[in-house]
Amino acid sequence: MRLILGFLAALLTTAGLAPAAVAAESRPVYSYADAIRETAWVETGTDNDHDGKPDRVAADVIRPAARVRVPVILDVSPYYACCGRGNELQKKTYAPDGTPVQFPLFYDNYFVPRGYAVVLADVGGTNRSSGCFDDVGSGTAVVNWLNGRAKAFDAPGGGRPVRADWATGNVGAIGKSQDGATAIGMAASGVAGLKTIVPIEGVADNYAQLVANGAPLATPENTGSSFTYNERAAELCKPFEADLKARAGTNGDYTAYWQSVHYVPRPGQASVLVAQGFGDWVVAPGQFAGYWDALGRAGVPRKAWLSQAGHTDPFDLQRTQWVETLHSWFDRWLLGLHNGVEREPAVHLETAPDRWTDVRTWPPATLPTTLRPSGDGTLGLRGSGTATVADDPARTREDWANGVGAARFTGAPLPAAVRIAGTPSVTVTVSSDKSAARIGVALVDYGPAQLRNTAEYGSGVRNLATRSCWGSSTGGDSACFLDTAADVGSADHRIIAAGWADLGHHASLRHGEPLVPGRAYPMTFGLTALDHVVPAGHRLGLLLGGTDGLLFDPALPAYGDTLTFDLARTSVSLGLTKPEH
Repeated sequence: MRLILGFLAALLTTAGLAPAAVAAESRPVYSYADAIRETAWVETGTDNDHDGKPDRVAADVIRPAARVRVPVILDVSPYYACCGRGNELQKKTYAPDGTPVQFPLFYDNYFVPRGYAVVLADVGGTNRSSGCFDDVGSGTAVVNWLNGRAKAFDAPGGGRPVRADWATGNVGAIGKSQDGATAIGMAASGVAGLKTIVPIEGVADNYAQLVANGAPLATPENTGSSFTYNERAAELCKPFEADLKARAGTNGDYTAYWQSVHYVPRPGQASVLVAQGFGDWVVAPGQFAGYWDALGRAGVPRKAWLSQAGHTDPFDLQRTQWVETLHSWFDRWLLGLHNGVEREPAVHLETAPDRWTDVRTWPPATLPTTLRPSGDGTLGLRGSGTATVADDPARTREDWANGVGAARFTGAPLPAAVRIAGTPSVTVTVSSDKSAARIGVALVDYGPAQLRNTAEYGSGVRNLATRSCWGSSTGGDSACFLDTAADVGSADHRIIAAGWADLGHHASLRHGEPLVPGRAYPMTFGLTALDHVVPAGHRLGLLLGGTDGLLFDPALPAYGDTLTFDLARTSVSLGLTKPEH
């Protein structure tokens, strides 16, 4: 039957009809070698670099040569020239005449033969784009062009008009990390034509990514996007970057700027296939948890891939399953094929290295539990005493877990395995002997285990020497990528959740205040989201510390403070349930 459908699809291609008209899934009936490769410079309607000309985003296009209108898979990125994409750090390459040759990752190799176009757009000011780093503006301009609402040209300046008359107007935005954040922002903008997004380890709340509850994670000099700029933008965009930093502020206050780039309250209506690792310390899983909840409240069709890995792509976790899921997802939302993918279990969850299960909801129903530390070093239902910590920015949360640089409290060995899932929160009551203080809190599973190596920003994945192929290749763009395997090691503990804050923002994130030395302040804030099974015999631990040397920029001021925690008024709240498997 599949052969018959593929044959009919090929016949209909000659008549200018997409294979979606008959096939249960899109089939590889178009030539990748003969695909059209071109660049359109899309006007964004802004002049962020103040050169007196409209900014133009370079959109590199690869599409079937057949006379057929196709949907678009779009990845908007600042990394195509500076840093590369994927485990092999692939960059765009071009022929001497400027025609695109290599499109990083497998999207073009796999999907173009199946009746899609793939468009890789350079964020403003990066690679071949003019303008400055307005990632969402860059992406929405390309969507507008694909829907006939924006102008594009065949040269970075001047040139002849280019129309996307080959596009159906249906667009799916995909990408990892910054690219995923851009896709989330594009959905929040409500741009017409964006039908679905696939954010992989993407940021939905930029404040939480760069400021930990009032505590800036880096100095202004070490934040921003200037490292991705092309030579021209590096100079012209200095005023643009200075304005962004001024609007963001340097004191950790939640300003109007941060509110404008907080996408969780306005998730949009495009369907969402989201991927997140619970071992990701680059884009913490709290970014996923808040966004996932917002999608549910808004009634947006959603699906999630949740792993125990770090900052990595599902393509490097379960390659076959991920490609099949992505294929079905794009067929459903961009080609309109009713394949039932939206009725499948909503969450594909890794419970242990390479052990996966499908569940209908996340987080699961849990029993709310509050644990309290005591001065004797125990963790239980009641707390008492005090703990004193001298803040040392040279110490990291891993040092804390090993008993150095923080107060450590552990519970009794668990009589049975317990699953902790959702977003824990902590309430601390603490004083400082200085007028400013940072607080760090971590939840630890103490006990021997085989785990993905994600401590200190590890990905939990390693490359192999072999390759597998996902689509069609040319001499300049191979569809064959290094195979991967779980990077697993033995550990005697794992930090499973953590959170940080500036004590001066105890009353409000909008306005911090100097501390009165010696005065105790209560503060409640969330830890990173998790889904973790603590085995029987393990102990649950709570760490109370100050500046985390793994998180905060060493160039930040060192306060030299000593913290005193009132343990009777300090607790961690989490959700517990029985492991499903």
